[in-house]
Amino acid sequence: MPVESRPDHAPLELEHFLPYRLSILSNAVSQGIADEYQRRFDLSMTEWRVMAVLARFDGLSAREVAERTLMDKVAVSRALARLVESGRVNRGTHDGDKRRSVLGLSEAGWQVHDEVAPMARARERELLAKLDAEERDWLMRILDKLQPVEPQ
Repeated sequence: MPVESRPDHAPLELEHFLPYRLSILSNAVSQGIADEYQRRFDLSMTEWRVMAVLARFDGLSAREVAERTLMDKVAVSRALARLVESGRVNRGTHDGDKRRSVLGLSEAGWQVHDEVAPMARARERELLAKLDAEERDWLMRILDKLQPVEPQ
């Protein structure tokens, strides 16, 4: 049955809407490697992103992890709870202030990180190999312009 035209509405043409296209691309790229680390390490995409941020920026609070990833605070909190429970993340206190926790990868977390990170880099290389050098340069310049400012 044909879809009825609705002249009184202007639906988004999602296939041409940049946020939708970026979301689809991001999901497809991320899922390509997520299946592997989920199977091998019982690690969700959110948990991996949290671990990757903590590997790069040791000693963050849960709020700071959420800010850096632009992920929902509740999702980050759940991921952190699982990572702490599994022994992949250590939770300490900031200079003895029990109100502020600081997070870091444990030795077990670093072991997982050091196996997953090369997989992620290989997936990135495969994806970027579809572009020539000039296209890669342009892509990075465009992403830099569109990227929200990262917290310092």
